[in-house]
Amino acid sequence: MSSNLARHFLLRDDVVFLNHGSFGACPRPVFETYQAWQLELERQPVAFLGRDLSERTKVPRVALSAFLGTTSENIVGLVNATEGLNIVAQSLDLKEGDEILTTDHEYSALEKTWTYVARRTGAKIVTVKVPMPFVSEAAFTDTLLASMTDRTKVLFLSHITSPTALVFPIERPIAEARKRGIWTVIDGAHTPGHIPLNLDAMGVDFYSGNCHKWLMTPKGSAFLYVRPELQGMINPLVISHGWTADSKLPDAKGAFGNSPFIDELEMQGTRDPAAWLSVPAAIDFRKEHDWTRVAADCRDLAQETARRLQALTGLEPLSTPEFCAPQMVAMPVPEIGEPAEFAKELMARYAIEIPVFKWQDHHIVRVSVQGYNSKAQMDILIEALTDMLELGKPERARQHG
Repeated sequence: MSSNLARHFLLRDDVVFLNHGSFGACPRPVFETYQAWQLELERQPVAFLGRDLSERTKVPRVALSAFLGTTSENIVGLVNATEGLNIVAQSLDLKEGDEILTTDHEYSALEKTWTYVARRTGAKIVTVKVPMPFVSEAAFTDTLLASMTDRTKVLFLSHITSPTALVFPIERPIAEARKRGIWTVIDGAHTPGHIPLNLDAMGVDFYSGNCHKWLMTPKGSAFLYVRPELQGMINPLVISHGWTADSKLPDAKGAFGNSPFIDELEMQGTRDPAAWLSVPAAIDFRKEHDWTRVAADCRDLAQETARRLQALTGLEPLSTPEFCAPQMVAMPVPEIGEPAEFAKELMARYAIEIPVFKWQDHHIVRVSVQGYNSKAQMDILIEALTDMLELGKPERARQHG
């Protein structure tokens, strides 16, 4: 692990921060770029927001689209992935009896989104139980395909799951769904900057991801990708300056000279665009610090930490390393009572910031490893869990031995 990277971040040095996955952490130089954009905005707000914004927002679209394996016409900058996925979910023409196929590993905010859409349209949510432990791409794909029917209109999947930190092998399900005329909607909240992406080659219809997590931009920067032939389906959640009455006509131009897809979603009244404008700086930061190597070191440390905890608990992992998110591992632990209280106690006693929760029958501690983390911090985590879970006591050993 590159020990000098911690100095580039703004995190408090009295907290062992092992929760990059929730909201990310922005490097100091990228944050300074963000603040510089905010200062420039305030020095001449009318020029910045009223005359120059459309040209300014094109720059991060161009930089990010190359990073994502698509073109700048196919993505639009948003505040977060939940917004992007809401835009898609509420734009699809669903009716009573249509089915939305998904899994039992999805993020709770999006479960609520689809529940809202189903209630409004009469569509039905079909939730597939993914075979666990997750050790086979074929078992995952076959389970999804077995649940596809002539009523299935949407396949909604996480690319990297939030509760279980798995990388779903989504390529074959997407291809099969496309053959059957099923819309594919992918939650990529944890994906940009975490694993490589080539959205055009993937063949996905709709994909939304956060930049403020593993790409390490400031909070409030995300994107929505839509295949070109489907962009006319998309409706903004807010009607504002970017909307045009003829937006659904072939070859329509948006109010600011882009496609209606871009203008209607980007130009939605007064808001601070500084986080989105800082995306190129985050991409440059990764290049300057050889983030491919950094990420590989993080992956090794994450897997080593998971193995150490497994050796203490005797509990089987949720998946083989092949399907585990490279820098984020959901580690099963013995029953811990109320997860939120356990997390508070970890903070109070050890100053460890880490998510703890119950998913189905599993109690989970989810560790994230980013370039600012170290082996010494993982030692503190293992020591804390050994103590709080009483893993060294004979009765615990007998229980899980």
